[in-house]
Amino acid sequence: MKKVKAAVAKVAGVIKKAIMKVYDKYRKKFPKKPPKYFDDSVHYRKYVFKLMLCAFFMYLFIEEFARITISPIGGILFLVQHPIIFFYNWLIIFTTLTLCLLFRKRGIVLLLVMVFWGILGITNGIILLKRMTPFTLYDLQNAADGISLASTYYSKIQITLVLAGLVICVILLAIYAITCPKWDKVNYKKAGITVGGSLLLCIMLTFGLIKTNVLGTFFGNLNYAYNDYGFVYGFGTTSVLHGISKPSDYSEATVQNILKQDTTNGLDTQLKQTNDDMDHPNVIILQMESFTRAQDYHNITVDNDPTPVFNNLMENYSTGWFEVPACGAGTANTEFEVLTGISARFFAPGEYPYKGKLRTQTLESMAYVLKSHGYTTAAMHDHRGLFYNRNEVYPNLGFDSFTSLEYMNNITKTPTGWCKDEVLTDEIMDEMASTKGRDFLHVVSVEGHGAYPTEQVFKDPYTTVTAKDGDEETKWKYEYYVNECHEMDTFIGNLLSEIKASGEPTVVLIYGDHIPALDIKEKDYGTGDLYQTRYVLWDNIGLQKQDENLNAYEVASRILERIGMAHEGVTFDYEQTANENSKDYEQNLKTLAYDMIYGDNYTFGGKNPFQRVNMRLGFRKIKINDIVKIGSKYYITGENFTEYSSVSLDGKVLKTTYLSPTLLGLNEKVDPEDVSKLEVSQVDPKDDTVLSSINSLEEL
Repeated sequence: MKKVKAAVAKVAGVIKKAIMKVYDKYRKKFPKKPPKYFDDSVHYRKYVFKLMLCAFFMYLFIEEFARITISPIGGILFLVQHPIIFFYNWLIIFTTLTLCLLFRKRGIVLLLVMVFWGILGITNGIILLKRMTPFTLYDLQNAADGISLASTYYSKIQITLVLAGLVICVILLAIYAITCPKWDKVNYKKAGITVGGSLLLCIMLTFGLIKTNVLGTFFGNLNYAYNDYGFVYGFGTTSVLHGISKPSDYSEATVQNILKQDTTNGLDTQLKQTNDDMDHPNVIILQMESFTRAQDYHNITVDNDPTPVFNNLMENYSTGWFEVPACGAGTANTEFEVLTGISARFFAPGEYPYKGKLRTQTLESMAYVLKSHGYTTAAMHDHRGLFYNRNEVYPNLGFDSFTSLEYMNNITKTPTGWCKDEVLTDEIMDEMASTKGRDFLHVVSVEGHGAYPTEQVFKDPYTTVTAKDGDEETKWKYEYYVNECHEMDTFIGNLLSEIKASGEPTVVLIYGDHIPALDIKEKDYGTGDLYQTRYVLWDNIGLQKQDENLNAYEVASRILERIGMAHEGVTFDYEQTANENSKDYEQNLKTLAYDMIYGDNYTFGGKNPFQRVNMRLGFRKIKINDIVKIGSKYYITGENFTEYSSVSLDGKVLKTTYLSPTLLGLNEKVDPEDVSKLEVSQVDPKDDTVLSSINSLEEL
């Protein structure tokens, strides 16, 4: 141990000597005046005022950068329009800066805190230039992956220059840390009062602004929340608060009391395994991206109804307003509610269960309930399989297979690059035909996704839009959006026609996951509630039309009840049995959710009974039949290849040409001895992550 310490001390001495050598040369060329030593008794107030100015300009910079895509003076507008919120966020930064008052070398401490806030602000701004959701602490979970992929997107020279710049910055900080002037006569009592007083004021303001609804504690849309409440509050809240808060009366007795009083099955919470799926219908959940009706917007008019199929379904089948936990974005939280019966509002602001616990932990769901009856459970999404970690989450929710974009063929794209939903018709029908029994399909659409162009896209649209305020950008954004909704509506009609023709008894829930990201004002939409969309429950088994407004987390319990599976699954049993108008309804549901996700699983006798499913990616079997050489190139023949199939070797993706569902061409030279080791991999289109691979001896 002594040798290690001596070695470390020696290295540190060498580094310090090198830094001082550089510093001495710098000072020899650029001599400075004798350092001015500060005295708290003389300069304290002046320095505190300096901290105020530093905090002000730092926060203005953060908000300017965060809103640069909206307005070149977005930060200034935020200051003028929301001065209280601006002051509150400024106070948080100021409070962190006051920590430097406790140090004699307060200059370096101030600089480090400013660098910290500057890095957060710059990172957030850069992220917002590439996507719609702002920077959160969850993004750091993917930092390692981003570093490992740096060589894919940047040249060696660029990476070297960045690393050299970082080294120079660290050296300069080290030099400043060593040479930074010290303060004399530091008044720790006064500094403590300033730090403590600022912190106390922050705490008091936080509770006061939340109580008066100036600040919100539920973020249905992260981007909107950051814009409304400021980056500092948004980032701080999403970083500090996590999961479902532990109920104050949480105990085994509390959980058992809820089960006994408010569920039909009481303490008998285990699912019974049966094979009576043929006594029940197929169940399809069709979650449509940003799908709404043009008739629900008060700020536009259309010359043709974009959604005639859906509007007709509303007249003939069960329907109503659908209360969702998202607004403009947040698809995963709506589907979480639908699948689990648990409200996303129970979680911390801006949190996605799909990015947290559900990546590693199983949870009771609609899929597990139907699986216990012998159903085949499948998820589909015409977008990337890695999006919202669905490839990790779905096996923890009971799905046998997950077919994402990488496992689909015959894909067409919208003008903004999203997959059109028409591809899902054949995918759904083929999956249903591939199984002998009943199916539970959870299908997530993507065609209606933003952003929406502010100029004309369609030269001959199905329907034109007139903005009531005459604004051109509003007209073009809505015109693009409603015409995409028309194509989605056509897909709904085609799918239901195919299901009717199949003759299989089926129930289909159709709903929009949230309203589109069109900066909609409450007065311009529906009932004025921006957290509502519409739903329809279609069936071919003769269900009676029952119109009611539903929360997204209630709909699974309604469907299970209507198809003859009442009181199965603890959460669904609770929602079917308990009085939803009682004052304890939400709190008891939250207690059960906490127990199952974060607690001790008293609900199930102390042990989570749900096993992670060995989920298949893609319901079709991908197979290599042969590897042949023609000329100097190798070709792979097989079955069910897609545009996202690539030849790989030892985990490395090789340059590949997709020729057909049965043929791939290899565009790289390989050693003849390695040919037998070639595999076919399904590759993520964004970052070349391999989702699954097979060799010539396997079927996927």
